[in-house]
Amino acid sequence: MRALYELLAPAKVNLFLHVVGRRADGYHLLQSVFALIDWADTLHVERRADGRLARHDLGAALPDDDLCLQAARALQRASGCAEGADIHIDKRVPAGAGLGGGSSDAATTLLALNRLWRLHWPRERLAALALTLGADVPFFVHGHNAFVQGVGEQVTPIDLPRTWLAVVKPPPSLPTAAIFASADLVRTTPAVILLDFLADTQLGDASAAGFGRNDLQPVAVGQCGEVGHAVQWLKARFGNGRMSGSGSAVFARSGTGNRPEVAWDAQALPPGWVGRMCRSLEQHPLAGWS
Repeated sequence: MRALYELLAPAKVNLFLHVVGRRADGYHLLQSVFALIDWADTLHVERRADGRLARHDLGAALPDDDLCLQAARALQRASGCAEGADIHIDKRVPAGAGLGGGSSDAATTLLALNRLWRLHWPRERLAALALTLGADVPFFVHGHNAFVQGVGEQVTPIDLPRTWLAVVKPPPSLPTAAIFASADLVRTTPAVILLDFLADTQLGDASAAGFGRNDLQPVAVGQCGEVGHAVQWLKARFGNGRMSGSGSAVFARSGTGNRPEVAWDAQALPPGWVGRMCRSLEQHPLAGWS
């Protein structure tokens, strides 16, 4: 096998995100439910015999040393593989949105190279390497909607109903480090257990129940007023709105039927905003790839 084409790297939304503590090394302890959505980047990965790693941008330009190249380099180094790869990325998920686009690209890169380089690493080994790249990357490697805890290393798969989610991003992007460094961030939210979330879902649609909150949202709104504007814009149309991750994208639930409860009107987006009506996924398109 010399190449793998049309590999999807789906985004995610955080149905809730609680900051429940902080470790002595400064890393924050989180609890969240991650839901995969059908807004995705597409990767094409070709094996090289010369050991060189190269990325080719088919859409929006990425930083020179993005997470995909870092992931490929980390796997090459850890495995001792002498082969390289050309990684082509058609970038569709907006960057700096809290949707995990870069982390998902990195996870798809790991899964693809594990197969192309014939490494046969089990998923747990890939996930451990993924954690060195970023807190969200192990979730995408595991490949299922999940209850995520700690610094991203504790991933418990859960089943979620397929849900319509209106996702919008205003022009600004928020630096994650600045959100977590804020003195205004609440870091003492009481920990929940998975049964708390699952019990709430028994009362109705798991994604419409509005469980918990995003502890990062008040800080993000304080640093970027357009995030608050986006939340209110969604609430006026869908009756709900919440920021995903560390922002600046926000989402609103619109039911679990065959069609959204509220129709999507792309023409109504304010100038400079991007967005679409998404649907959650039952699992990652490459869930069986390790």
